[in-house]
Amino acid sequence: MSQSQIPQATSSLSMWLDYLTNIHTSAIDLGLDRVQAVAQTANLTKPAQTVITVAGTNGKGSTCALMEAILLDAGYSVGVYSSPHLIRYNERVRINGEELSDAKHAAAFDYIEQQRGDISLSLFEYGTLAALRLFQTENVDIVLLEVGLGGRLDATNVVDHDVSVITSLAIDHVDWLGDDINVIGFEKAGIFRSGKPAICGQPKAPATVAAHADDIAAELYQVEIQYHYQQVTESTWQWTHGSYTLDDLPIPGLPLQNAATALMALATASLDLSDVNIVNGLRNAQLAGRMQVLCSEPTVLLDVAHNPHSAQYLVERVKEQYHGKNIHTVVAMLHDKDIESTLEALSPISATWYPASLSGPRAAHAEELCRFLPTGNTQYANPVRAFEAAMTCAHPDDVILVVGSFHTVGEVLEHWQGKGE
Repeated sequence: MSQSQIPQATSSLSMWLDYLTNIHTSAIDLGLDRVQAVAQTANLTKPAQTVITVAGTNGKGSTCALMEAILLDAGYSVGVYSSPHLIRYNERVRINGEELSDAKHAAAFDYIEQQRGDISLSLFEYGTLAALRLFQTENVDIVLLEVGLGGRLDATNVVDHDVSVITSLAIDHVDWLGDDINVIGFEKAGIFRSGKPAICGQPKAPATVAAHADDIAAELYQVEIQYHYQQVTESTWQWTHGSYTLDDLPIPGLPLQNAATALMALATASLDLSDVNIVNGLRNAQLAGRMQVLCSEPTVLLDVAHNPHSAQYLVERVKEQYHGKNIHTVVAMLHDKDIESTLEALSPISATWYPASLSGPRAAHAEELCRFLPTGNTQYANPVRAFEAAMTCAHPDDVILVVGSFHTVGEVLEHWQGKGE
């Protein structure tokens, strides 16, 4: 690419994203040498006074959203970096709960372009460094960093963070992380720091997590050992750490396991938080694509569950909230996921299936999904066509569940928002 084709600070965000997608050969390129060199050159390894890094198979986004809501209630300025996005790239960076303009993202990309020299970066690495630059220039108090893949070799791990969090551990991303839960535990624990708090929200986590914490002298806080939580009534729960107990907490709209993990992370971060901030944050926390209801009659429910672990949790929630309802399941997935076990996990609640194809190099075709579904299902070219078919077939008191991938939920959500304009 000639110098004239390299975008400028004033170029459009879409031009930048097109450029960054094409300059590095591999979409996923695990390893820290390149990104670490640029982060150090650009002085981005400590983008805020307090940084909390969050890894895990499921629940990263929810845990960050819960911490974000509590911290915002306490008056802190908070930056959140998450991935992937549902509709717009801008969703990946939130500052005080808001997305930033295309122009600010373009300026951050331009800064990284100037700093990288001849070092090649993947789109995710570029995006991570640009997010750190945005947090720095926007002068936030606290940064919540969601790990992209694994942990040890993820681009977010170049940051000098204060608290490390593992939300959950299950087998996912088999092509990249393998199918050995002990190896996965070690990879996620690669974000732990010597002498710093490390939170693990996975009950009975593989031994490699505690072993690695021990090896590097991280301060491990393990659910069901150093901290506990339990639902007490239909609307309240309790959280305990040592002799400290929080009673009568409101049940949040996001998983309780992640709320308990979020509270432990914040408790170790030396922050000024009151019980009122915690209660308000738990009530306020929400996240697009997680048990998100678009409308009623019929109820349209979006959830990005894309592996057996998250699908099982979703099924329990749907059984609780929509007991006895007829469920129409619009599903499309990526082929590197455990399609068979995920569909099996969803099957107890699914009366009618609408399998769809995704597009892109990692996409699974509807035909691939149908191998693991009851016979006789119509195959759809994309999630939107499947969703429209479900809307036609569903009765007003039915539920349409859109599930299987961020891509699936994103396409349907964008279509829905477009209809309302």
